[in-house]
Amino acid sequence: MSEKTVIKNRYATVRYNSEHGYIYHTFHGPISGEPFQNIMNGALDTLLKEKGDRWLSDDRKNAEFTQEDVMFAVGDWGPRASKGGWKYWALVVPESIAGRASMTDIVQTFWEMGVRVRVFTKLDEAKAWIENPK
Repeated sequence: MSEKTVIKNRYATVRYNSEHGYIYHTFHGPISGEPFQNIMNGALDTLLKEKGDRWLSDDRKNAEFTQEDVMFAVGDWGPRASKGGWKYWALVVPESIAGRASMTDIVQTFWEMGVRVRVFTKLDEAKAWIENPK
């Protein structure tokens, strides 16, 4: 497998899998605000540069999104990602109930943008799907 790390810090690790054309991010704990936006923008830059169309989100350790983060995701980041060719999203939801609930609007909005979304609780199942989503 051809996977390279594009971002690694205390908040997250972001990899790009060139074999299957997807970003794979893992949040190491709760993240919001500028660190969240910087990671998502940096990962999107890689997806667009590499002409990938898939995203694997390991959000198990993340917490509830703030309203600011939701607005960034659905009003700024999501439209740019969708226009750039993002088509498939495998989301491993946060372990916390509040974290899962905060994802509802984001998932719905991205679906309406044309991104095919599948929600998982197990990383291995999400990874299997994102590598063959059709």
